[in-house]
This record gives sequence, C-alpha cells and structure tokens, in this order.
Amino acid sequence: MTPAPPTPPRTVRTVDYHTAAEPFRIVDTTAPGFPAVPGDTVAERCATAIGPGGSGTAPRPGELDDVRRLLVQEPRGHAGMYGGFVVPPDDDGAHFGVLFWHKDGYSTACGHGTMALGAWAVDSGRVPAPDRGDAEVRIDVPSGRVTATVHREGGRTTGVTFRNVPARVTARKVPVATTLGLAEVDLAHAGACYASVRARDLGLEVTRPALPDLVRAGREIRAALATHPGTWHPGGPLLSGVYGVILHEELPDTPFGPHQRNATVFADGQVDRSPCGSGTSARLALLAEDGRLGPGEDLLHESVVGTVFTGRVVPDAGPGADADGLVTEVTGTAYRTGEHTFVLDPHDAVGTGFLL
Repeated sequence: MTPAPPTPPRTVRTVDYHTAAEPFRIVDTTAPGFPAVPGDTVAERCATAIGPGGSGTAPRPGELDDVRRLLVQEPRGHAGMYGGFVVPPDDDGAHFGVLFWHKDGYSTACGHGTMALGAWAVDSGRVPAPDRGDAEVRIDVPSGRVTATVHREGGRTTGVTFRNVPARVTARKVPVATTLGLAEVDLAHAGACYASVRARDLGLEVTRPALPDLVRAGREIRAALATHPGTWHPGGPLLSGVYGVILHEELPDTPFGPHQRNATVFADGQVDRSPCGSGTSARLALLAEDGRLGPGEDLLHESVVGTVFTGRVVPDAGPGADADGLVTEVTGTAYRTGEHTFVLDPHDAVGTGFLL
C-alpha cells in the first residue's frame, strides 16, 4: 500500500514582521507538534529541509516543506512572502538558529529576515534588552553566524543593525547576453551569491512600471550564470550558485557617501520589496573595491518601493573578520504586522495552497 503523503500540522502559529516593506513570517519549530529537523548545525538542518537530491529552489517533498508551502502559498500567503523557521543554534554562542524560506524553497542568507528576527527576539522578551540602548541578538544561519543589534529608545525598538558574514568579490564584468541586451555582471558572495548589473545597460530604470522587464532580466542572468566559477563557494553546493540579481541605478551622492536604488530579483523571479539586506552587503564589497566607499562613509540604498537601508564597511572588525572578505553592517527598521494562527482543514481540497 502506498503511504499517504505527509501533511503539515493542522494549526501553525506565526508572528509576522516587515523590514523596509519586505515581509518576514516567523515560525518557532520548537513548539509542540512540529516535524523534527535533524542536524547538528543550522547548515545541516537546512540540507535536511531541502532533502536529498533537492536544491534551494527545488526542495524535496517533506513534512517541514509542507509547512513552508502552507504559509507562503495562497490563500494564506502570496508569491512575495518570505519567512523563517526558528531552530536550535549551532552552539551556546548564539541565541537561536533560523532556516530562511521563500516561495520556491530555502536560502542561506537573509539580511532583512535577520533584522526582523532581532526585533522579534527583543520585542517578545526572548532576548533581554534595555528600554534605552542596544541589545545584541546572535543568530546562526546556513551561511554562518550573524548579529542583529537592536536599537531601543523609550521602551520600543527603533531600528536594527545587521552584521553579516564577510563579503567578497568573486568576478567582475562577466558578459551575459539577455533578450534586453548585453549586460556586464559583477559577482559577490555575502552569505549568498549576488550578481550586480547596471539597469541602464539593459535600457531599464528601477521603477515599478519596469518590474516585468527587471524580473525577466534577473531570471535570464541567473540562468546564464548557473555554471560560472565565480558563483562557486568553498563551503560547497549549499552556498554556491546565483541566489539574487541586483539591478541597480545611481542617484545623487549624499554628504555621507554613494546613493543607489535597486530591484533585487531572487530565487525564481521573486522581487525583494526592501533594498535587500545581504544584497546590500554584496554591493558594499563591490563599491569598496571600486574605491567609491571609503572609511566612515555610508551607502544609502533604496528599494524599488522607496524604502531605505544604510550600509557601511566595518574597519578593524576584529577576530571574527575574514582576511578574504569585508565585514559589513546594514541598518534598517522592522515592525510587527500581526500574529496569526493558520489552520489546515483536512477536508480542504486546496490543501497547502497554490501560486499564481
């Protein structure tokens, strides 16, 4: 007899945030009734979630992935939804770990999610914080250990600064043919691999009306670079391959440094509503190598919807710094948007949902 396909728990509770307009749905998998996620590290747990023979954008079926699909797909989610499963950390040096997910599967890094998780950890009392001042939340993610410094004033969270794993440039001016023209692509790893492209090289502007063309270009560039050696990470296949394509344009510099707007197209055509946290780290590495971002200068980074992050390179980052990469910090805001109890009726023919 063929066994019945796995089904997610009938009730799933979440806390939702948005960071610079990009959603983040938080699920604590240590709650009773959740499928176990085997592994000794967060990276191993991510590989378990993806499943043997699967990939970050094509995970294998399983109980945990049914939960992801339930929460990201309609009618409970949407194609732009993002979130994370809170799991145990690698060791006592972090407060918790997280598996990041989106409509197509799982990712190894997520700056906006790290900011949301920092705010959630402090707002919920999971990590103690002063009414005024900063609290450090250490989080293990598949690409390493990151930190969210939560800024507090008057008993409330006013902002979050995300310190990423080291970012490094791996290739410059890679020619890629697209249906919109020839693009020169720069590659940088910042927890995930990002391809940066000047939007104007493809005759595009970073605007909402241009999104269909931006998405098409992002998909084509990602596919074209699938086997490029600059996308490979020494940590192995989990960290390799282009995750996001950053189509950017220049804006007038501020007194504090460069000013850019971008649309980041990630996974299979998903658009980041924020300026992209780990993508901003990748942009910082490229700008620093170009000599456009000096000590004490900030990148003002806008999204396609007008929200902003500020990013900087951390000088003398200390023992945690990687000699082959730059330590970067990105600051933004994260706000709670709701708490939800999602239900799956066993008689519901739509099941875990669908995407349009």
